[in-house]
Amino acid sequence: MTSATLLTPARAAADPRDRRPGPATRAAERAYVRVLAVLDTAVLAVAILVGYVGRFGEREAVGSEIPYTVFAPGLLVIWLVSLRAMRCYDDRVLGYGAEEYRRVSSASLRLAGGIAIAGYIADVGVSRGFLALSFAVGTFGLEVARFAARKRLHRARFRGAGWSRKVLVVGDTAHVLELVHTLHREPYAGYQVVGACIPDALLAPVPQRLGDVPVVGSFRGIPEAATAIGADTVAVTASGELTATRLRRLGWQLEGTGVDLVVAPALTDVAGPRIHTRPVAGLPLIHVEAPEFRGGRKLVKGLVDRSVSLVALLLLLPLLVTIALAVKLDSRGPVLFRQVRVGQGGREFGVFKFRTMVVNADALLADLAVRNETDGLMFKMRDDPRVTRVGRLLRKWSLDELPQLANVLLGQMSLVGPRPPLPTEVARYDGDVARRLLVKPGMTGLWQVSGRSDLSWEDGIRLDLYYVENWSLAADLTILWKTFGAVLRGRGAY
Repeated sequence: MTSATLLTPARAAADPRDRRPGPATRAAERAYVRVLAVLDTAVLAVAILVGYVGRFGEREAVGSEIPYTVFAPGLLVIWLVSLRAMRCYDDRVLGYGAEEYRRVSSASLRLAGGIAIAGYIADVGVSRGFLALSFAVGTFGLEVARFAARKRLHRARFRGAGWSRKVLVVGDTAHVLELVHTLHREPYAGYQVVGACIPDALLAPVPQRLGDVPVVGSFRGIPEAATAIGADTVAVTASGELTATRLRRLGWQLEGTGVDLVVAPALTDVAGPRIHTRPVAGLPLIHVEAPEFRGGRKLVKGLVDRSVSLVALLLLLPLLVTIALAVKLDSRGPVLFRQVRVGQGGREFGVFKFRTMVVNADALLADLAVRNETDGLMFKMRDDPRVTRVGRLLRKWSLDELPQLANVLLGQMSLVGPRPPLPTEVARYDGDVARRLLVKPGMTGLWQVSGRSDLSWEDGIRLDLYYVENWSLAADLTILWKTFGAVLRGRGAY
């Protein structure tokens, strides 16, 4: 998911290729890379075999000027070399973020293009069917294998057993605590804070802790502190004492130690595509593009939303009819529940849902208010007595929200976006939270795929605002994919 703090890598060594193994290059990290290499090899071998059998069948490619018994193994080797050349095994991209997947796809597509161009120039007739099948199956297989390996790594990191970077955080107390909180919030990202260095003036004669993180030194001995606690990454956050000169000298001190230097600027909740680094007078200035709330991409998003919702309604029609009958037979009342919600620009609309509560649910809310299990402006209760038997099943699998496809088709909602709020919630919004209304609300979103009702109000708002500022079509596809997993796990559904 998302991180509230941007970690900008700044390798300590002048040449990343000269980086020597340090404290962080442990056996677990090397083992993970070896597993990826074995998986990639197996996937590519199967893909090339599928390409050959799919094109030529079980017989040999007779009459061809290409000896495929030699070309196929050579393609496997070249493909693996291409993955290595595109730094698909770089520890900086493994296990978190979309960059790993982008590099794998880029390596495969560039190799396919290179072979096609080379074959055309050399006038060598490599079977296009063989190449198309091999690269289609291989690229898809590589992505799936990386995804499976990453999920296993994430589960291990949640247990505290997976390969993670050991981070020494450097900065003022308030900024250190903020960065520590951010990294603790997403342990699957692989940044485990093991210590902190704060300014000399804040040191005390007795051992100090910032939350659960021990203070291991001051700005005077950062490299020594990193070595003492076995840190492989020094994360520098904001501090008035850490001038550009001191930060540059810290990079020199870490040269050749195997310890990475990353900088966490005071720039939060901004995604990578909106950030561009431009060197000016020796300074790496970060240019931040404004959020995009209208334009061509918005038109495409709206077209995709309506097209997908129409197709989904037609395909799911038998399921919708079955659910409607179950709701009608289970309890007295209408099948659909229409509730006023607030959409883009503060415009109110009626959101459609299958009814999951008794007909007088709103009248019973006042008596249950003291049993609210969430903070903020929402009411949530795990064992809400107003929910019907069929309603509990529908809520568990989020089937009660399928009628919202009609809202998407009408242009009132989007497939992906912030949670549609009630008018009573909007009336209590402050200036920051009101930014949720700059885009259409969605059937699913970062809030839903990150824990749903298990999240605090503050975390839910943070995720919604992050989406508003950094939405993209690629991110929408990722969220839709993760929605299926969130629904199957049933986490936070009540």
